[in-house]
Amino acid sequence: MSIFDHYRKEEHIFIEQALEWKGAVETFYEKKRTDFLDPREQEILASVIGKDDTVHLSFWGGDGECERKRALLYPFYEEISKEDFALSLFQLNYPAKFTVIKHRDILGSLIGLGIERRKFGDIMEKEGRFQFIAAAEISSFIEMNLHKVGNASVSVEPISFHRMLPISDVWEEAETTVSSFRLDALTAKMYHLSRSKALTYIEKGLVKVNWKTTEQPDFLLNSDDYVSIRGLGRRKVIETAGQTKKGRFKVTFGKKQDP
Repeated sequence: MSIFDHYRKEEHIFIEQALEWKGAVETFYEKKRTDFLDPREQEILASVIGKDDTVHLSFWGGDGECERKRALLYPFYEEISKEDFALSLFQLNYPAKFTVIKHRDILGSLIGLGIERRKFGDIMEKEGRFQFIAAAEISSFIEMNLHKVGNASVSVEPISFHRMLPISDVWEEAETTVSSFRLDALTAKMYHLSRSKALTYIEKGLVKVNWKTTEQPDFLLNSDDYVSIRGLGRRKVIETAGQTKKGRFKVTFGKKQDP
């Protein structure tokens, strides 16, 4: 059985990329550092590498609880450090007394500068203070060009990771039953929506599965899939365990509110 048989068709391109990275390290015995990967990509890459005697794998995003992380593939005899991941931490300075900034505003401003999402990691917030992590190779570009977020004039300050705001990766668990694992059916249950309302969110392109917009109501969800609806937070399918006497499927899922 091929490794591709274990994953959805839309994930095959990333698997091919992961196999290419692994092959390059095996052939040239050089370290390979990736861009930031979302949790699903991290899971796939870890599965592709497995417990390999030649190629080792590590992830780091600035903190162990970070969601988005860079991966480092390296020969078994290499010793690595956090510096090998080439990360920069920025603090956002702005007139907090006179304006309100949200997580999505920073995300939009960075992408608006032409920076691809894979080039920056988590965005942290605490009591109006914002920080974000970026690939070190674009740090100078960010410092020179990020002057506005939303309607606020801002400046960015590179700071030490010792000053990084804490990250909490806590999922509130809940249980439900569903008639099927279709995206519209399970999304309705996890978000306490009517099926028609869930369908509307999906058809408007407001729903993502594993960080990719999905407009197919009949898309089938599996354990470890992540779902998000814009403005309503995220859910994670933790476990599917058997059926009830009425033939419905038991599902344990996690709830997390976006910052």
